[in-house]
Amino acid sequence: MDNIKLFIFDLDGVIVDTAKYHYLAWKEIAEKYRFHFSEKDNERLKGVSRMVSLDILLSIGNLSLPQQEKKIIAEIKNERYKDFISNMTPNEILPGAKEFLETVKLSGFKTALASASKNAGFILEKLNLIALFDTIIDGNSVQNAKPNPEIFLKAAQNVNVIPVHCIVFEDAQAGVQAAKAAGMRCIGVGSPKVLKDADFVISGLDKINLKTLQNILYK
Repeated sequence: MDNIKLFIFDLDGVIVDTAKYHYLAWKEIAEKYRFHFSEKDNERLKGVSRMVSLDILLSIGNLSLPQQEKKIIAEIKNERYKDFISNMTPNEILPGAKEFLETVKLSGFKTALASASKNAGFILEKLNLIALFDTIIDGNSVQNAKPNPEIFLKAAQNVNVIPVHCIVFEDAQAGVQAAKAAGMRCIGVGSPKVLKDADFVISGLDKINLKTLQNILYK
């Protein structure tokens, strides 16, 4: 894989599943405003920023709130989410994720995390994975949420790699679109129906290694 120099990973749904914690925190907000928020609804929030997620949540409840109140709600949600993730352990790393990351690093490739989460660094510390990344770009580092390609372009820029030499691992359609808009190849992690724009789709990082990846890219 001579032309791949940087592996870029999303966090939620690729390395760890914190969607359940987001869901619980958002559900508490919905209950406060007396409307139902389902796990299916929560799928719509994957891969997008906190404020965009709040706008989607409020649209589900047919609510329109002042911007200042929305900022307060977003902060309350984040504090509840942080309460949940503060108890995370390395046992919550998704199957094969740590092993694949270690293999990539040992093989001499650069690695980046590109996550909409503003708590990405904190989560990586709880999982003991932070040392496996050359750069971390999170929701605090960018102005535009996926599907805007900013987060992936910034990750590549931080380690001096051009987009054509990058490959992205993403579980959300917005992330896949962002990767393609950045001019990068993308491996979807999840459902082929949802991630139809990816170059290839796997069910998890336990289903891939560098040899199979090479076969996928150069078949």
